[in-house]
Amino acid sequence: MAGVGLSAAAVGWVPCRSWGRVFASLVPHGNVGPLLARKPQRAPPRLPACRKMASLSFLNRSDLPNLAYKSLKGKTPGIIFIPGYLSTMNGTKALAIEEFCKSVGHAYIRFDYSGVGNSDGNLKDCTVGKWRKDVLSILDDIAKGPQILIGSSLGGWLMLHAAVARPEKVVALIGVATATDALVTQFRQLPVEVQKEVEMKGVWSMPSKYTEEGYHHIQYSFIKEAEHHCLLHSPIPVHCPVRLLHGMMDDVIPWHTSMQVADRLLSTDVDVILRKHSDHEMKEKADIQLLVYTIDDLIEKLSSMPQ
Repeated sequence: MAGVGLSAAAVGWVPCRSWGRVFASLVPHGNVGPLLARKPQRAPPRLPACRKMASLSFLNRSDLPNLAYKSLKGKTPGIIFIPGYLSTMNGTKALAIEEFCKSVGHAYIRFDYSGVGNSDGNLKDCTVGKWRKDVLSILDDIAKGPQILIGSSLGGWLMLHAAVARPEKVVALIGVATATDALVTQFRQLPVEVQKEVEMKGVWSMPSKYTEEGYHHIQYSFIKEAEHHCLLHSPIPVHCPVRLLHGMMDDVIPWHTSMQVADRLLSTDVDVILRKHSDHEMKEKADIQLLVYTIDDLIEKLSSMPQ
């Protein structure tokens, strides 16, 4: 069998407690057939051909920047995509999920953080705490009924906060290269003299191969504020089903971070799904197929659970 399920020990990590399953895909990017085939009672969803995109709308907030978003009406649970750091609602994963939601008739929302993309606000004024409020605003004021949150990178950190704050509305989570506490952790790993230099300058120029310049210029104040939102130091009171997808070739957020998140979650229904040859972005065709399959699988699971 080309795609196999591995125990945590098989990938060199032993959990402190039993919290779920660990899957590792050991096949090339182009072959996820064996993985999809383990669900014979329902054909894997297909992404439809190009269709008309949802129109741009704005959530007006009296005391906070207005948020740009696009939404589809449909069945519940609805799905909300939470993007990564400085990413917009128009990324590969966000658009692919929209096409999937159209094909199955489920409600969907994608949006831009304040200070990013089409949303109002100044990026220099943004913090993890303010972006957390953005996610809660979308949940409270736009989303109707139960929701599955899909968080990419930093969005995976924020989806956990949203699930803690709105347990009655968030019924499942999917993290893609979940970056919980990542900026704070990475900054604290810098030599002390470098940390002091960043504090004096007020900006951390963090190397990144995902920007044209080769750096993310992060305000020191952003990092310090983010310290108030760290989660990995204690149990995370999330009890809904959680799926954490991570590429083992991720050189931005180590896949071990998803293991740490899984161990901290109080939920007893947590799966970590590893892609051996995938990087941080996880936007290759096979990665997107796996993400779509995971969404579809969760929808089916939720529909069979007693209300």
